[in-house]
Amino acid sequence: MARQLPTTRLGFHYFPDFVHYRQADLNAWLPELIKLRAGWLTLLASTNRAIPEFFLRGVLEAGIQPVLHFQMSLHNPVDEQSLALLFSNYARWGVRFVVLFDRPNTRQAWPAAAWTRANLVERFLDAFIPLAELALQAGLYPVFPPLEPGGDYWDTAFLQTALQGIRRRGHQALIERLVLGAYAWSGNRPLNWGAGGPERWPEARPYQHAMDGQDQRGFHIFDWYLAIAQAVVGRPMPIILVRAGSRIGDHDLTNEPAIDEAEHTRVNLSLAQLASLFSNGQAAVNLEGLEPLSDHVLACNFWLLSAAPLSPFKDQAWYLPDSSRRPVVDHLIELQASNQALKSEIPTPNTIAQPHGFDHYLLLPSYEWGIADWHLDAIRPFVKKYRPTIGFSIADAKRARRVTLVGEYGSFSETISDELIEAGCVVVQIRGSGTELASQLASV
Repeated sequence: MARQLPTTRLGFHYFPDFVHYRQADLNAWLPELIKLRAGWLTLLASTNRAIPEFFLRGVLEAGIQPVLHFQMSLHNPVDEQSLALLFSNYARWGVRFVVLFDRPNTRQAWPAAAWTRANLVERFLDAFIPLAELALQAGLYPVFPPLEPGGDYWDTAFLQTALQGIRRRGHQALIERLVLGAYAWSGNRPLNWGAGGPERWPEARPYQHAMDGQDQRGFHIFDWYLAIAQAVVGRPMPIILVRAGSRIGDHDLTNEPAIDEAEHTRVNLSLAQLASLFSNGQAAVNLEGLEPLSDHVLACNFWLLSAAPLSPFKDQAWYLPDSSRRPVVDHLIELQASNQALKSEIPTPNTIAQPHGFDHYLLLPSYEWGIADWHLDAIRPFVKKYRPTIGFSIADAKRARRVTLVGEYGSFSETISDELIEAGCVVVQIRGSGTELASQLASV
């Protein structure tokens, strides 16, 4: 899978609600995310209404990749038609990743009667796969939901059984595009807890809580999930740490002190440095002794950026509701400023920065038989409104700040969008057939 827009894996989990998507919220928080050098942002998404387009476009244009987390319920069926429309709009606006469901390996995620029935994982796949296929059809990357580390149904066993089930059911296209989600809580465990996965800790067993061994219930949970993917599908899979880090009061290991303010700063700052390493592995400070992030980790989104005054999570936020902020924020901003200064001094003789040649490029498909007149007619309202440069050259499109892809389903290969993103473009896709495509172009 091609690496996406951000050049850093550092990110955050935004407010744990659906109401902080106003223009005022974007104006308030985007500058803070930029100072933190965030490249990713987990956003809670509703199945009933879309996050406003202006909010997502603002985030994307700042070089931050949103990860939309749909925490739909297993108690009630989802309206697939409405969800398909949401997915289509999000993909058109430039979103790439959607997380479907949340912690299905916990008892509370299920109706009481459903939890006690046999074949729990298979029944979860009955709900997950159709929605993941809808995401695929929209051009999105579906993310397998983060599981509760450990959990009522042990998370590593749940994940292994689920991946085996998807393969057995023949959903190869889904396997090829599926991203794994994980909760990488560090708690009050050592930062290298569980690093190396089951190969380094072969004695680890499901549901065992022995204090003399290590397992997946730490920041390095990704090592364990990647090993499962390797065993089931024959290769590691990309993974997003939807929530990561430590929280004030964490006390997983009862023989160790709980996380206080000082330890919260030390732990999260160290992990943020891992996620902010330069592409050549250099950092502004010494990280000796810390195991690195796997190359298959796309994002490390820390919990929690901020929360409302009445939120049960307000004390876990980095920016507190009373407008104060935890010490880790100022330390990270200072560190990122130092990193940026150091990075500018690192020579890169093999790379040449390519300035954007166009502000907005409208890329149309061309065929062996020529160019479709119908496309030229259909884009007329869009061109009048946005005045983009119009063309058929992928090479020219890569020189644009923003690229809009227009065509029927299948007009462009799935790799085209990834190539444009790697070139530094903000990519929006408008896809459909016949009047559907014309209607979308007229209404954008």
